[in-house]
Amino acid sequence: MNKVVCWLTLGAALLLGAGAATAQEGFGLDEVRGGLFFHSVDHAPADSFLGFLDTRRLQDANVELLFTPLDFGPGWIGELRPHVGATVNFGGLESQVYAGLSWTWHVFDGPVFVEGSFGAALHSGASDGVSYPARNLGCPALFRESLSLGYDLTEQASVMATFEHSSHAGLCGEHNEGITNLGVRVGWSF
Repeated sequence: MNKVVCWLTLGAALLLGAGAATAQEGFGLDEVRGGLFFHSVDHAPADSFLGFLDTRRLQDANVELLFTPLDFGPGWIGELRPHVGATVNFGGLESQVYAGLSWTWHVFDGPVFVEGSFGAALHSGASDGVSYPARNLGCPALFRESLSLGYDLTEQASVMATFEHSSHAGLCGEHNEGITNLGVRVGWSF
């Protein structure tokens, strides 16, 4: 498991470095994001006063690259951008790499925005045969969705609360516990 976390961390660092290089060269990178997540908030320890925000679960680092918006309609309906990313767990639990599309809409063209995303993820967890706090995920490839509520601090900097969930939607195997994380990220637009 530790090898997988190391490889995922290395991959995320390479993605971030490649993203910074492409941003400087103008090859379509629109934004870089990073932050910290509480892992598996839907299965918080029973002895926790804070419930799903138990500090023992604050063990995921997230990095995400968003690319130039697709031209699909008038700007008032928001932006649709491809993304790639990784959520790496440093507590010996499940990590994932993912890709998909993010739809971002600024509320009344102001600094507040909402964002939803959908795509696919590959994880480092088990398909079955593990017990709490690890998850029985059923298969190596999962669907991944996220929802963020954010605020543009400046033209380039933003902050957002993000909820992400990955599961196979009952399509493979009997186990489908999924991974549900909650956290805060910052973004930098180019």
